[in-house]
Amino acid sequence: MKYYAIIVAGGSGNRMQTEIPKQFLLLQGLPVLMHTISAFSKSRYNPQILVVLNQDQHQYWADLCKEHNFNILHNIIEGGTERYYSVKNALDVITEDGIVAIHDAVRPLISKELIDSCFEASFSAGNAVAAIRPTDSIRKAKGNTTEAADRNHFYLVQTPQTFNTALIKKAYKHPYENSFTDDASVAEYDGICINLIEGERNNIKITYPADLDFAEMILQKKSSRL
Repeated sequence: MKYYAIIVAGGSGNRMQTEIPKQFLLLQGLPVLMHTISAFSKSRYNPQILVVLNQDQHQYWADLCKEHNFNILHNIIEGGTERYYSVKNALDVITEDGIVAIHDAVRPLISKELIDSCFEASFSAGNAVAAIRPTDSIRKAKGNTTEAADRNHFYLVQTPQTFNTALIKKAYKHPYENSFTDDASVAEYDGICINLIEGERNNIKITYPADLDFAEMILQKKSSRL
């Protein structure tokens, strides 16, 4: 069985209030993307790592790898105008049947255990999407007002979103829809029943400056335990 990891790194730094795209911001002295690649390189399934970057970021990334002596093997794939097209470009490179994990580059705190669990669950169920239960109260917009909603009926979806390669490649043959917010929504559109598995509270998506501060704190705590 062949295993793959598609790491989608096409984002900008707009909400971080910085000109540097989020995936290149430094986290404990290394770009965020390097932490994410490193996490997947530790998986016992030894996935082939495909990193999707916008064309104008390829040389910048090469320079960063040289600067930080980063030599974990990975392939660079050209990104698209939407996340959908970026993932599709990477899927088109995959020619062998197997299991593919699709992950946000700016979720660098993911553990080896969650990666392996997603691969394992996909092998038996065809797919596995990491998700956690919300802990806050939830309200649903209803016209100009809101109403309380039962949080037990909701999940907060994370990545990795992991699939049998043949199934997800087939799903990505559908033309792009605005409703395709992640890989699970593309798969579901093709009739695939989504299998959720327990994600991790620390598997945050770095979107705002406070997220980077939190990630620094988590990594510092891990380092102090070693």
